[in-house]
Amino acid sequence: NEGNEYFRERDYRKAVIAYTEGLKKECGDAELNAVLHTNRGAAQFYLGNYRSALNDAIQATKIKPTHLKAIIRGALCHMELRNFSEAIAWCEEGLQIDSEEKKLVELRAKADRLKVSIKAGRAVMGSDLLCERNIKLVLEPSNEEEEISDGLAEISLDGFHSDNATGAKVHLDSGGSLNWPVLFLYPEHEQTDFIAAFHENSRFIDHLMVMFAELPPWDVERKYLPSNLELYFEDEEREEMYELNPKHTLLQVLQHKRYFVKAGTPTVLAFVKRSPFSKKYFSGKKVHRL
Repeated sequence: NEGNEYFRERDYRKAVIAYTEGLKKECGDAELNAVLHTNRGAAQFYLGNYRSALNDAIQATKIKPTHLKAIIRGALCHMELRNFSEAIAWCEEGLQIDSEEKKLVELRAKADRLKVSIKAGRAVMGSDLLCERNIKLVLEPSNEEEEISDGLAEISLDGFHSDNATGAKVHLDSGGSLNWPVLFLYPEHEQTDFIAAFHENSRFIDHLMVMFAELPPWDVERKYLPSNLELYFEDEEREEMYELNPKHTLLQVLQHKRYFVKAGTPTVLAFVKRSPFSKKYFSGKKVHRL
């Protein structure tokens, strides 16, 4: 109920946390657990975390295979991830349960259309989308990095298969916004997090609140709390570090004059504030702080 209230208020981050707490109770009520997964998936979806939303839809359908809301959510996630074949499969599964479900009929037709258009000729974005956003892209196919300053690097709209997160590519969603694969690095523990579809207008703090709603097993000292973290990106050319404002959106960060997207995947580094490791890591480096 708490999660539903946050959802109605469009506070999707708190809704995710509330539904997660509900799932932790392991109440044994299969119907309720399926709803909790479905609702958490819906909140993740509106945060732009399509991979997490899809995982929740999968869990919900494992508990209750006929749960149409979960099937619709799974199909929607695959649409956003540009996995049109998978979206069609989910729609067909739902239509076997209810052949007149309007949302599934519409999604099935749209997925078919988009799949055919991509087969006819691979959709590619050129300079326009990058230039209008003032995003600088660097590709690294050769030994020497060469900046593509005019934004002519090709960015696929194909999406990627759900089992291959490392093949994630930036893509346009149905609303005309870019969704990027983003890599989070935690140098102190040599750990990483990967967000397959980070909406360009989503804030970093919102993702951190979801990612660290539960502390990771490697954080034995329980230091990795969203309010206790600092985010940085590295300007390798100048060997300098820039601190990010967690309340900024991904697009605001990508538009920084010294941010260059390498190999199509934005990368940020996360450190615990004023930790001994952080002080040692930044020792001797030029750091531009907030």
